[in-house]
Amino acid sequence: MDEDRDPKAEPPETAEGEPGEFLPPLDFASIVFPFYSQALIKLGSMEDPIKGGEDVDVDYAKRLIDILDLLKERTKGNLQPKESDFLESCLIQLKMHYMQKANILKV
Repeated sequence: MDEDRDPKAEPPETAEGEPGEFLPPLDFASIVFPFYSQALIKLGSMEDPIKGGEDVDVDYAKRLIDILDLLKERTKGNLQPKESDFLESCLIQLKMHYMQKANILKV
């Protein structure tokens, strides 16, 4: 594995010598960010990069938020402060967007 690779370095080469796909460093954010970004898409706060427009599904977004809440609960006491802060920040943002979209919070 290339765990010691400089994240700012060029992407690895394929067997044919072509530049390979860039993979971001593997860290806790790699687990949280896909749920976070998908929830933003389902809340209509971010454009769906595949469909090219809105793909709102508030119930599905709530489920993704619940998954992140479960991750927070199950990792309590086992995260580094930066990881815990990152997860908490993502959850706060998602919950605010959710409350606005579900008309629970008027801004």
